[in-house]
Amino acid sequence: MENLINYIQSKITLTQNEINLIKKYFVSDQIPAQTNLLEAGKVERYIYFLDTGIVKGYQNIDGKIVVQHLVGEQDFFTSLDSFMTETPSVDYYETITDCNLIKIAKPDFDILQKETKFWAIFVKEVTNQHLACKLERVKDFQILTAKERYLKFINQYPKLALNVSIDNIASFLGIEPQSLSRIRKQIAF
Repeated sequence: MENLINYIQSKITLTQNEINLIKKYFVSDQIPAQTNLLEAGKVERYIYFLDTGIVKGYQNIDGKIVVQHLVGEQDFFTSLDSFMTETPSVDYYETITDCNLIKIAKPDFDILQKETKFWAIFVKEVTNQHLACKLERVKDFQILTAKERYLKFINQYPKLALNVSIDNIASFLGIEPQSLSRIRKQIAF
């Protein structure tokens, strides 16, 4: 819980009462590797803070797995549209490694949203940060070569680069696994 509090405090200032509310509404959960957290067609009921471990978010598009999210430690994730609208998700989320998750359920999220000021400010901050990352990712797909995207990935996310399969990294970067293997051979670490 301490990492979650520190993360939130890196974005906004919290009073002791607000810290107590976070501790009240967030729940820790230990999840083993290769566990489905969400399947397409189900409604997302939680927003997760990944304390430790690695999670992937993907869609199954005509039988092909397309990895859209590789989530590292100390970050939030969810199928946001499903969570906010309480409609079935098109996303799958699965743990890659053993994970310690800290999660908040939709009813508790709504309580914080309605009864506090700090929560809306924090949610806006995190949402804007994630939107900026998505926009940068789109730009990278438009202007960077496959090799440049991979080099940027390993520089920004070295732990993910070392602990995620080549197939998942390739899918995340929009590269065929064989092409990524060739790129990796060209790069001297």
